[in-house]
Amino acid sequence: MQIGPYNIQPNVVLAPMAGVTDKPFRLLCKRLGAGLAASEMTISDPRFWTTRKSLHRMDHAGEPDPISVQIAGTEPQQLADAARYNVDHGAQIIDINMGCPAKKVCNAWAGSALMRDEDLVARILTAVVQAVDVPVTLKIRTGWDCDHRNGPRIAHIAEDSGIAALAVHGRTRDQHYTGQAEYETIAAIKAALRIPVLANGDIDSPQKAAHVLAVTGVDAVMIGRAAQGRPWIFREVAHYLATGELLAPPSLDEVRDILLGHLHALHDFYGEPQGVRIARKHLGWYAKDRPENAAFRAVVNRADDAASQIALTTDYFNALAAGLPHAHATADAHVAVAL
Repeated sequence: MQIGPYNIQPNVVLAPMAGVTDKPFRLLCKRLGAGLAASEMTISDPRFWTTRKSLHRMDHAGEPDPISVQIAGTEPQQLADAARYNVDHGAQIIDINMGCPAKKVCNAWAGSALMRDEDLVARILTAVVQAVDVPVTLKIRTGWDCDHRNGPRIAHIAEDSGIAALAVHGRTRDQHYTGQAEYETIAAIKAALRIPVLANGDIDSPQKAAHVLAVTGVDAVMIGRAAQGRPWIFREVAHYLATGELLAPPSLDEVRDILLGHLHALHDFYGEPQGVRIARKHLGWYAKDRPENAAFRAVVNRADDAASQIALTTDYFNALAAGLPHAHATADAHVAVAL
């Protein structure tokens, strides 16, 4: 898939997710096979650009090209200014968020709420495209609700405005993440456009990725929630698309090493105690398909410093690898000593 001067390989990309796709997670997913990983959305209001949260979201030092930054807002000029600011700070692709269904975002008429005003969409897209000399991409949903599935019209506006690629989540805003994603609207959008289109929604396996590519004709698939706790899904999907064969799942030792590397990166990036707190949700996602899930989370959530979090996680996985029937007992013993 080509986005401006950038050839995206493989055509399996990480969806931007607030509170998830921070720099440590983007770097991990890219290392494990994601062809592209956009940042969490950055608000367009300049009053918030120097907050600690925004500075973390705008940190792209050491990221492999291309660096894609998602911006969100409602005012065309403000979004144009935000695009210029982020390009000046390393962004090589600007992505505009019109897909977020979160109530606090939509109540401000940002995210997917913008799809209710097609004239405003055109003004925003034109302003941002004209403001920067890097490719501008857009993420949308199929519509606001089942009676207003205007994704195809927004897609035409996007192409006419100079958008370089379009990602479509196969749900309307009012569905949030409930029910099942539908791909018929995405297929119709792809058939009508000349620019690259990415399909998003419920892509959680190599076979599902291949199916979605086949039924929609899109240029790439975008994976979001399925990558939480399973960042190796990108290499699994890429391998299957290239060979038709399934990769063996990662070994327990590799999962442990990936998780520990992720924890170290979070601790280094955010410091304590924030890095420890943020790491807890990732530990829960990693553990959701593992034995003794509830016990593991109960133990590691008691760690309030980086060293204990690393030690407890290491003990748990080492006990699993050793075949102990109750791996959490070892970790519990460790925390008892630490306390």
